[in-house]
Amino acid sequence: MPAIPSDPLAALTDAVRRRFGAQARVDNLTQATLGGSNRTLLFDLVEPAGTRRLVSREETFSDKANPFLPPDMQFRIMTTVHRSGIPVPEPVFAYDEQDALGPGFVTAFVSGETLPRRLLADTTNHSRILAQLADALVRLHALDLDDFAFLREIPESGDPVAALAMRLDSIAEPHPALELGLRWLETHRPDAVAPAMVHGDFRNGNFMIGPEGLAALLDWECSFIGDGAADLGWLCTRSWRFGAIDRHAGGFGTRDDLIAAYRAAGGRAITPEEIRWWEVHGLIRWGFYNGLQGLGHVNGRRSPAYAACGRNAALMEYDLLMTLSGTYD
Repeated sequence: MPAIPSDPLAALTDAVRRRFGAQARVDNLTQATLGGSNRTLLFDLVEPAGTRRLVSREETFSDKANPFLPPDMQFRIMTTVHRSGIPVPEPVFAYDEQDALGPGFVTAFVSGETLPRRLLADTTNHSRILAQLADALVRLHALDLDDFAFLREIPESGDPVAALAMRLDSIAEPHPALELGLRWLETHRPDAVAPAMVHGDFRNGNFMIGPEGLAALLDWECSFIGDGAADLGWLCTRSWRFGAIDRHAGGFGTRDDLIAAYRAAGGRAITPEEIRWWEVHGLIRWGFYNGLQGLGHVNGRRSPAYAACGRNAALMEYDLLMTLSGTYD
């Protein structure tokens, strides 16, 4: 894990002044999270012309098995997506070798709610949110892939089953249930479709929701080029329903609701079977992520969050087996 600067304020101030001049300063610095893959700092950039709230995202997960895109790639993706008009936090600058806070980047602050259970508590907005999410996905999946050519080299942009098997093998830990799931994926593959730009972590918890609905799509460290149905399936994966089990699409609506909203926004006709295939893929993938972070805890990156993730790997295996058996919808 990259070292935490002994004086984060001084390090951030130096980075800011290199870009905005000696009169710029940092104020109101707070640490929002120290999560599984990023450290998030909120701060005010104070200049003679005014003040604006910004967000610093710094990579905290460094491991040979790390499946996450490096921050420079994330910044490039967000810059292109933001330019297209899809709601993402405005990219401001990326850290470089002269900064003591990298690897990472700074974006504009977006106000809103991200906590899933709070978002799901107000059922009056669910239809609007689902329609906005579907519209954002259709627009994302229609972007020119030439702008994301650098993603073609990552494993996830190839065979999705082989990439997931490689990731699971990388942690060198037995997970028979996940291996069974891989076999199911192999024998139930959907038909190939034209590739698209895929967010990769499109789920409840990575959306900023404001008074007008969707304000920003967050967390681009899992993006790849592949089947756009992957984003719909990940949203519908049981782990992201947060107790609203019968509302498959992140707790905001059913699979059929999501399919209809995606189609209404101009997307292709995706079948429930395709989404369910990607849900199974999602349970295996989430099981891998949890196992990876659990190993991080026992191998020196001591963290209650990593430890909890390691425990959750067994829950993903259970959910996977129940889904494959037809017990879970």
